[in-house]
Amino acid sequence: MNVMSAANVIGTSPASKADIARGFGRARTSYESASRLQRLMGDILLETLKQQSHPNGVSGRVLDLGCGTGWYSRRLAEPGAEVTVTGLDLSPDMIRHARGNSSSDIAWLVADAEAIPLPNQSCELIFSNLMIQWCADPGQVLRECRRLLRPGGRLVISTLLDGTLRELDEAWQRADPGRRHINRFAPEAAFRSMVLGELPSAEIDTRTLRLPYTSPLALAAELKQLGAGYKGAGRRRTATAPGRVRAMCQHYPREPDGRVMASYEAAWVHWTCPGTGGKSQVDERGVENCRYG
Repeated sequence: MNVMSAANVIGTSPASKADIARGFGRARTSYESASRLQRLMGDILLETLKQQSHPNGVSGRVLDLGCGTGWYSRRLAEPGAEVTVTGLDLSPDMIRHARGNSSSDIAWLVADAEAIPLPNQSCELIFSNLMIQWCADPGQVLRECRRLLRPGGRLVISTLLDGTLRELDEAWQRADPGRRHINRFAPEAAFRSMVLGELPSAEIDTRTLRLPYTSPLALAAELKQLGAGYKGAGRRRTATAPGRVRAMCQHYPREPDGRVMASYEAAWVHWTCPGTGGKSQVDERGVENCRYG
């Protein structure tokens, strides 16, 4: 699943998994038309893979973890790619939508990224675009990925960090003090520590992306189309009063041409499973890994 993180690396997601699955499932028909950020960040992951010898930089079994509508599952399975692709998502509605709009060559799986029902060392590539931030325990997701990868297999992940949607957050804090309207994101230092603790020698790239919108309401509409609105436990259960919405729009900073910008603190993780093959090992936490050696 893709964008607007409620999770952080030192706590648990304030939204239930059922709420997250339902929210994205409701957005299944509007998601692709609104997914500018998802395409931008996912295409960067693909570009890294395409630098290798195969069309998508990999052969064998590929897992699209948090596949959503299956956009990147289909890209990974394009003609010429010597792969078997499985798209996995928490949302049954997303999986039904993906299956109905994809070729029969792609396998689909409804499952939790923290407990993936696939065998040890069964994947050459795990591709995950803007999903891990939704998970209650991102470290457990990385341990599952490590378990699934064969020696030499690759993991590529994108996510969002603290500071994402800072303009919208600040505008809402002025318009509606004391009430959260923006999902929480992991601080960069905590995220790096978590990733390197689970994936020694992983490469972590970060940068700030800024996307333009015609107005704050256009930004809010895009988040709704993505199924990515605020999902925290303290969210309002009724519609926000029009006066507060107008105040938020007034406090949102504008560019000279009248447009608004939204900042996204983006991160990409690249990791190759080390080892020389053979049987997997079990680490001190009882997690079965690709073999280090």
